[in-house]
Amino acid sequence: MGQIMKGVVAALAMSIVGTIGASAWAQEATYPVDTITIYTHSKPGSGSDLFLRAISRPLSKYLGAKVVVDYWAGGSGAKAMANLATAPADGSTFYATTPTHITTSLLSKPEKTYKDIDYVVNFFYDPEIFYTKSDSPFATIKDAVDFAVANPGKAKWGGASAGSLERQILEKIKKKSGAQAAIIPHEDGAGLLINVLNGTVDLGIGELGELAGQIAGGELKPLGVYMPERLTTLTEVPTARELGVDEEVIIKFRGLAGPKGIPAETIKLVEAAAQKVLADPEFKAEYEALNLIPGYMGQEEYRAYVANFVDAQAKFYADFGVTAE
Repeated sequence: MGQIMKGVVAALAMSIVGTIGASAWAQEATYPVDTITIYTHSKPGSGSDLFLRAISRPLSKYLGAKVVVDYWAGGSGAKAMANLATAPADGSTFYATTPTHITTSLLSKPEKTYKDIDYVVNFFYDPEIFYTKSDSPFATIKDAVDFAVANPGKAKWGGASAGSLERQILEKIKKKSGAQAAIIPHEDGAGLLINVLNGTVDLGIGELGELAGQIAGGELKPLGVYMPERLTTLTEVPTARELGVDEEVIIKFRGLAGPKGIPAETIKLVEAAAQKVLADPEFKAEYEALNLIPGYMGQEEYRAYVANFVDAQAKFYADFGVTAE
């Protein structure tokens, strides 16, 4: 966990602009295909969909190839990984990576796993926040935790599946605080949002990009941010670490993976394009509006980051006795 935290903080602090040599090389090279397909295991309107819609146009601009999104919903990444693993390694096919496909690989043991694909580049970290309905008596996540400690069995927290990042965060908080709260699983963020609004659960945890509209509209109230530092778009909302709810931070990453064997020169083109996308002033305004935080990692760094993440996930599952549902 500590290695992941260290890597996240370092990535948040690093410059987005690549080396002059890499940029100059990329300008002279031509991308090998005319059309790029990016698989996602998520549905339209999800956080992954927002991420892909945001990067498609500028990535196409800097690679000189049309970028299209192909939805492989269902299987929590299993279908997407299976298709990606057997796709041509020519730069024509990628997969939008999130922690979900790691969870699926470790718990469900599909035919093709994270071991059968390769990591190319990371673009962002996607902030997770704790939230509740606007008329809730809780002002912060600590208030909600204190209530659960003082009222055993009465608190109901909304989470995703047993192995999800969101569920892990809630389980860790329960263990640290001694709170006796029921964690109600949800298939997706949309269902959780509805149950928070109608009072079925006291609070939820989800991606800020999916909740920003309801927060701005006054329907939801943010209780805390699960990031190393406060967000510039929610400066008044403290972090879970500030509140003493959790010391460590595991962050949702968003990047691209491809089939194994993509030529090094093609990888260099994607790395250079990713840095240009993140440095583009027009696109910066777009991704900041979606509350995405730049977290560029080239292939070697991204491979190491994912390896550390896998180790941390496996340890959590073992420590908490998490198995496939």
